Amino acid sequence: MIYLIGAGPGDSGLLTLRGHEILMKADVVIYDNLVGGGVLAMIPESAEKIDAGKIAGSHKISQREIENLIIEKAKIYKNIVRLKGGDPFLFGRGGEEAEAIIKAGLGFEVVPGVSSALAVPAYAGIPATHRDYSSGVEIFTAHDKNNLIPDFENSTQIFLMGVGNAAELEKKLLEKFSPETPCALISNGTTARQKLIKTSLKNLAKSAKKINPPAVIVVGNAAKLNLDWRKNLPLNNKRILITRPAGRGEKLASMLRDAGAEVILMPTIKTSVIKNSLDKKKISGYEFIAFTSVTGVEAFFELLRNSNRDIREIGNAKIAAIGGATADALKNHGLKVDFVPEIFDLENLTIGLEKILTPSPQAALSPLAMGAKKILIFRALNGSAIKNKENFEEIFIYKTDFVKLTHVPKDLDMIIFTSASTVKGFAESVKNFREVQAVCIGRQTADEAEKNGFINIKISKRAAVEEIFLTAVRGYS
Repeated sequence: MIYLIGAGPGDSGLLTLRGHEILMKADVVIYDNLVGGGVLAMIPESAEKIDAGKIAGSHKISQREIENLIIEKAKIYKNIVRLKGGDPFLFGRGGEEAEAIIKAGLGFEVVPGVSSALAVPAYAGIPATHRDYSSGVEIFTAHDKNNLIPDFENSTQIFLMGVGNAAELEKKLLEKFSPETPCALISNGTTARQKLIKTSLKNLAKSAKKINPPAVIVVGNAAKLNLDWRKNLPLNNKRILITRPAGRGEKLASMLRDAGAEVILMPTIKTSVIKNSLDKKKISGYEFIAFTSVTGVEAFFELLRNSNRDIREIGNAKIAAIGGATADALKNHGLKVDFVPEIFDLENLTIGLEKILTPSPQAALSPLAMGAKKILIFRALNGSAIKNKENFEEIFIYKTDFVKLTHVPKDLDMIIFTSASTVKGFAESVKNFREVQAVCIGRQTADEAEKNGFINIKISKRAAVEEIFLTAVRGYS
């Protein structure tokens, strides 16, 4: 994927969150001379860095060479970043590069940047508009591609909040421009509900009746270009809500945005460690110690640290994890994971462990076969119940509380639930989203969604971010 990223006017703090998110996973970064040093310092050490900067009168690489370079690198690497000062589509030649990428049959994304046209005056205390002094602003380059003073009449006019006054606006613009001047009306821009109407100036008022505010009106020859980079993305125009606890949904959100979705992170639950829950608790002498979530792993090690104990207490116990993410969290703490069920849920975790520890006939008289607990499981206080508790000892080390949701976005296309508790948390606050597509991790989460009235349910068989993402994409394929 090729990303045309606006780096802003220089201050690294003005790089957008989306720009930073993409920059952190770049394989190659082709940057301009106007990109600030602070932004350049953010480029990952592993990325190939190519200076394509131009200083007035001294071009290091021609524009055509830059376009060819972008395309060549895209055939070799996964994530290509074209990093440009300001905004790529405002005097940044991003439009030319987008045309070249489309011609080459490659995919790309535009990440708008903060333009120096507005940011630099603002930093100097000069507002571009002010209700008492200025009702608008036109932005020009001081020289065209032939290094000449540009034709000021051949400019792009952009109007905000103009739908209600479209008839008057059309009349005024016809005094200056041809009736055939291209126009574009864009409502709900950058969201899943974005709508675009291409028209001509003589039909501006008529077209404005077909859209709802907020909208931007673009007047000028640039409005006839068609560089729509989002139309082929699998989740374009989809608004997706992720209900995972705070700090757990960012990777999935990034993948969904890459696929074109508008993503809202809105945790429906919050977790907290149960203080002193390990105090005086024996954690040795078990054949298996099992963890049911990443949160449980982090809570366990926090409790160990706080009680001045360490992992050596578990002795020779083997380790089990409910899924891939939990296994990764354990590996990060230096623990080898011995068992992960094929289906990532509590039922399959416990059934799988019981099968492993079913004693042979020869071991029928062993202490374990005579009723001793074989498996210690660390879990949430209010999690799903274990069906057969005979072989399990439970220690509840964290609890889950519901989050009261406010300002839940309307017109959701999909809600992603990563546990039965996230469904319960959502249902506690919201009552009118039952027909929205629900993507659920595992059968237990899906059962809870069905119990709460959801009728359109997709199940991610594995509790892995990549599988949840693929399930979401398949929901619209």
